[in-house]
Amino acid sequence: MRNSGEISLLLITCLFLFLAPANSFYLPGVAPRDFQKGDELQVKVNKLSSTKTQLPYDYYFLDYCKPPKIMNNAENLGEVLRGDRIENSIYAFKMRGDETCKIACRTKLTQEAAKNFKEKIDDEYRVNMILDNLPVAVPRQRSDGSQAPSYEHGFRVGYKSKDNKFFINNHLSFKVMYHKDLETDDARIVGFEVIPSSVKHEFSEWDDKNPKVVTCNPSTKITPSSHTSQEVAPDAFVVFSYDVTFQPSEIKWASRWDTYLLMNDDQIHWFSIINSLMIVLFLSGMVAMIMMRTLYRDIANYNQLDSQDEAQEETGWKLVHGDVFRPPIHSGLLCVYVGTGVQFFGMTLVTMIFALLGFLSPSNRGGLMTAMVLLWVFMGLFAGYSSSRLYKMFKGTEWKKITLKTAFMFPGIVFAIFFVLNALIWGEKSSGAVPFGTMFALVLLWFGISVPLVFVGSYLGFKKPAIEDPVKTNKIPRQIPEQAWYMQPAFSILIGGILPFGAVFIELFFILTSIWLNQFYYIFGFLFIVFVILLITCAEITIVLCYFQLCSEDYYWWWRAYLTAGSSALYLFAYAVFYFFTKLEITKFVSGILYFGYMLIGSYAFFVLTGTIGFYACFWFVRKIYSSVKID
Repeated sequence: MRNSGEISLLLITCLFLFLAPANSFYLPGVAPRDFQKGDELQVKVNKLSSTKTQLPYDYYFLDYCKPPKIMNNAENLGEVLRGDRIENSIYAFKMRGDETCKIACRTKLTQEAAKNFKEKIDDEYRVNMILDNLPVAVPRQRSDGSQAPSYEHGFRVGYKSKDNKFFINNHLSFKVMYHKDLETDDARIVGFEVIPSSVKHEFSEWDDKNPKVVTCNPSTKITPSSHTSQEVAPDAFVVFSYDVTFQPSEIKWASRWDTYLLMNDDQIHWFSIINSLMIVLFLSGMVAMIMMRTLYRDIANYNQLDSQDEAQEETGWKLVHGDVFRPPIHSGLLCVYVGTGVQFFGMTLVTMIFALLGFLSPSNRGGLMTAMVLLWVFMGLFAGYSSSRLYKMFKGTEWKKITLKTAFMFPGIVFAIFFVLNALIWGEKSSGAVPFGTMFALVLLWFGISVPLVFVGSYLGFKKPAIEDPVKTNKIPRQIPEQAWYMQPAFSILIGGILPFGAVFIELFFILTSIWLNQFYYIFGFLFIVFVILLITCAEITIVLCYFQLCSEDYYWWWRAYLTAGSSALYLFAYAVFYFFTKLEITKFVSGILYFGYMLIGSYAFFVLTGTIGFYACFWFVRKIYSSVKID
């Protein structure tokens, strides 16, 4: 029990170490830029996004003001996979130079443009803009009535009235906050807010070179209540305008992302998370204590029996010592899944360490996705090594066949689902569709780096001497007695998945919210603790159920160990279904398919990860107990 106590103490220490920085530690993502008074500031535009459809669109999909030449900014792999398309815009400011009623452009809505605007307003699309790597935020009233500031990501394209008329937000009031250096005149941008409004601008005569409107002038600011709103209609002239004010701020550059990371209405329920972790922690401690005591007594009894020549009356797990290391059916497939799980575990662990150190903060757009893809590719080495080591232990000879399956099975299934989903997104003309060039780059990473690394790992693993079994396997398999209903494989496998899922489901809620409700996820400190507890829970529940299985003289433990922990993925998918119907407002059929398609990929990955953890825990446990008893 000492080991379990030490683990508990270590985890509690980790909890308090990570708790303090869990909601604040991140690197800002880019080097700070100093601006002098009068320097030009260029606002960039990102995708149009909606939590109702989950289909991002390019900003210029709608008939907004276009600069003379539209230029795409350099994007990383993660940004492309997320559907981000960052481009230049017509909005430009002079640093610390306030402007009022600046006309951007006038556009005449065609039938098609009006239809697009109406559709996007109806689907509650938001416009995302960026200034100095800061996304634009919209101040809003908190639902609990408190005065603490609260913000939304991006501003709405427009709004729909009760009589089903559509109005466009064509006037933007920007506010740029800056932190001034006391010694020099330089300043750094620390905030970027906007208040959108719909204004039907009036003009007597339009001049493109010197546009003027009657509705406002450089000395008056627009207030939404003082003007009629701009309705979306075919052949209507829409004038886009903006104001910009600069405001000094006490916020330091390193803390400028705090605004975006505190966007949710309610503070994350820290206590409920800690409570959940503690319950699982103490439950794990109790399980470990029962196991250590029971096993210690068992091993002492068996060794005593041998000395008293009563071995013929022995019962329980020692009886199956001649069959427990018999290779399972479909042993090759098990090796493939274990190898893939090791690859996934390596990727998850290294990604979390980078995220904890702050390298994958939300300000580093696409960084998390890029890191995960690249780490997956390079972890192929460990996948090949672990699958071939296990395969050699099962006395397999066709290591190249197993290597090919390890390299292609999991990525192939995921890529096939992803390809179908991408085709659906492409059919909707969404910018979320991964371009052919990026798809080709992914295939190149897979075939050019991952597959060769899996082969290298397999070669190294197969060259090593095979893992020796602690006991000999009998030539004739032992008959398994009839099992009680609660020891049937289906029942024990399903029961085994409840505890690992219970360890993660609160954190899962916040992860799903960040993915599907356009929030930033940044509490990697908590996520790491949850991940550690998931590992311990998967390992312990599998060991307990494996012990009971061996005690009832059933030695088919290989696959059951994998499936026991892996069954938590079923609960994860069931929770995703529950979340879809209770938290999301997705109405489009394609959007629903996208949600369930991506959640299926996530659940499959979770199955492979947890299954492998359970398998290795059980493998270690079985080898440990059978090498501890004296067997003639």
